[in-house]
Amino acid sequence: MNAAADPAADSACCAAGPDACVFTKALLAQKARCALVQRQTVGEREQLVCTGPVARINCATMAALMRERSTFALRLPRSGAPIEHAKALRLQCGGLAGLQQALGSAQPEVHQMVMQAHERWGSLLDAPWGEIVAAIVAWQPRARRAPPR
Repeated sequence: MNAAADPAADSACCAAGPDACVFTKALLAQKARCALVQRQTVGEREQLVCTGPVARINCATMAALMRERSTFALRLPRSGAPIEHAKALRLQCGGLAGLQQALGSAQPEVHQMVMQAHERWGSLLDAPWGEIVAAIVAWQPRARRAPPR
């Protein structure tokens, strides 16, 4: 599968393999977790791989919708263009936080939340995107610590 055919490639700021977890940035930032992710080391970096092909497609759809619905609010480049790391992190972490809030979910478990969204709203298109986009816009990374004196 190439990047042009992969809807998740739109929301990434850097290249990833075809089996890479769509929400890698949020998982590595420890803002969410997923039961289907498998951690692999490639050289000196850690790569998160999705073990569920259908789940990856569902997550890619959710990520593409998050990007599409928040394009104006975050001033993202046109679809297909890569976005900077900070905005990709904001999109993933804020989007998952908004989804968790909309679902009233106790745990930020990615696969479980995407499946609950399918069950509750019938389609990811019918999710409460106003609430999710508001969470994306409001999400801020943790503050940097002051350097020691």
